Amino acid sequence: MCTTLLVGKNASNDRSTMIARTDDGFFDVKKLVVVPPEKQKRKYKSVISHLEIDLPDDPLSYTACPSVDPARGVWAATGINSANVGMTATETITSNPLVLSADPLVVYRKAESRKEKDLPGGIGEEDMVVLTLPYIRSAREGVLRLAALLEKYGTYESNGIAFNDENEVWWMETIGGHHYIAVRVPDDVCVVAPNQFGLDHFDLDDALGEGKNCLCSPDLRAFIADNHLDCNQNGAFNPRDVFGSHYDSDHVYNTPRAWFMGRFLCPKSHVWDGENAEYKPEDDHLPWCLKPDRKVTVEDVKYLLSAHYQGTPYDPYTARDTGKRGIYRSIGINRTGVTSICQIRPDAPEPVKGVEWIVFGSTTFSAALPVYPQVRKMPRYLSEVSLEVSSENFYWSSRLIDALADHNFGTTVQIIERYHRKMFTEARKILLEYDEKIAASGDVTIAEEANEKLAALAKKETAEALGRVLHDAGLHMKNGYNRADN
Repeated sequence: MCTTLLVGKNASNDRSTMIARTDDGFFDVKKLVVVPPEKQKRKYKSVISHLEIDLPDDPLSYTACPSVDPARGVWAATGINSANVGMTATETITSNPLVLSADPLVVYRKAESRKEKDLPGGIGEEDMVVLTLPYIRSAREGVLRLAALLEKYGTYESNGIAFNDENEVWWMETIGGHHYIAVRVPDDVCVVAPNQFGLDHFDLDDALGEGKNCLCSPDLRAFIADNHLDCNQNGAFNPRDVFGSHYDSDHVYNTPRAWFMGRFLCPKSHVWDGENAEYKPEDDHLPWCLKPDRKVTVEDVKYLLSAHYQGTPYDPYTARDTGKRGIYRSIGINRTGVTSICQIRPDAPEPVKGVEWIVFGSTTFSAALPVYPQVRKMPRYLSEVSLEVSSENFYWSSRLIDALADHNFGTTVQIIERYHRKMFTEARKILLEYDEKIAASGDVTIAEEANEKLAALAKKETAEALGRVLHDAGLHMKNGYNRADN
């Protein structure tokens, strides 16, 4: 259960494309690694669905954020490959019984007797990055490769997947077990996706014809007609009303997140608050994409994916008794394993156009660190993570800050804000320095040196922030005692 934010190149401050997602699961312990071509398996086996797939012999290098505990599979989550193509998978979405009965999900079935054989399931969030990212050289190619895999093997869950390259962002949503729909995100908009089937417009003629800005399963028109899926009126085609769902729980868990992100991105062009609001937190038809009132930065993306309805009556941390405190599911939550922002920058030196910003743990309290993906290995502070708690890596240090700061929000919020600003400022200085060095020398190998500096920065600033929130937590312990108390 995640939150996704996509930014087209004309909607960002530096004409970069960005795809970002919080990977919200089950306190999944994560690390950041590089998978070179020789380490990419040629035969892949899914843990959850028991599916075996032969893979091509020409993979690209790519980054991944796999689970440290392999019991449930790889769960690579997100990454950027050596062709500077980003991918994040997946945003869990919803569908409806009409769709799921017409094209059932492909679920692993264990044999009930010795006379039967186990039936493998399809592919899912555990698998998609590993099966797709090493073999694509554009965002569009990402859609087409994953579409072919879905058609052949199916999926056991409903998911949204994003791809980006220097020029384009593509958003893809699965439909039932084998179908899909995908759109090239307009360059001047941001997309907000909070665990729901999101697309609210689609050019089916383009998708089944030229395929310039839309792609879909080749039999989608017949699939809709044959199964009486079209609930639209007056000739309009809204995919959300055809393939998605509308549950009462959405009004608490999903739509308020889209509302808050839209409220931040478009505070002037739309009305979000009050009796005359154009959009409200529980509206079923909040827009899938919006043209932001001002250009969007990485810092803005991080802020939104850290959000807890600050400035509204719904903030769980507000000191005011609003009567609505904490009634909606926040964007930044406790059980996030990793959040990434895959940024592809057109003005950067060719080998390092891609930068991956990584946040471990709860985005509300944890800081973002950028790294260059085009390296042979990641610094130990990011890649060597065990299931044992340790302040010697970025993941566990971030989780420790999260837990301490959450319980003392009012007295630690300034510590956290200063920590985040310091990390952004100093990290950007290092990126600017090494962008210039790589442009001047043409030597991409020094990107590893830059990553080591960035990791050292994170280790220093995170240790200092951890010390401060720990001291503050100590001051608020219930067994505090001074002799003057008597």
